[in-house]
Amino acid sequence: MTTPADVSHHAEGNRWTLVFVRDLRHPPERVWTALTEPEELRAWAPFLPDRSLARPGEAKFAMFEDATALGDETPASVTRAEAPSLLEYRWGDDVLRWELEPRGAGTRLTLSHTVAGEDWVPKVAAGWHLCLDVAERMLDGNPVPPIRGEEAMEHGWQELH
Repeated sequence: MTTPADVSHHAEGNRWTLVFVRDLRHPPERVWTALTEPEELRAWAPFLPDRSLARPGEAKFAMFEDATALGDETPASVTRAEAPSLLEYRWGDDVLRWELEPRGAGTRLTLSHTVAGEDWVPKVAAGWHLCLDVAERMLDGNPVPPIRGEEAMEHGWQELH
């Protein structure tokens, strides 16, 4: 189920940025929809937004485990939405930047996720690895249930961490 990804991280002051690069077999327009539309995000992401992320503005993200919402919604704000090449948003104190670059018939996806501390980098890397495995299966027309929360432990999160 796994597509190889290049993963690195670096410090920016007292914050850390994970850079996760993965090549997908689908065009940027299709990947853009998977990154921005709530009905698509529900199938693979660790959160569900209260609206499409395809335009700038305020939003709220609900975290899920299995099909159950966990706690309160987290404030989010889409700061850049340039279809189908760049999506950037704040999620609580984190900043996520998704860059989509055409590669033949597919897309090179680069996710830069900035977090408050270096100890979050391996956790975030493991989580996005599993989520993007699920997203890739969805894009391929071979969907599997989302892997969220405690269930991630059964799918190799600890080894990826």
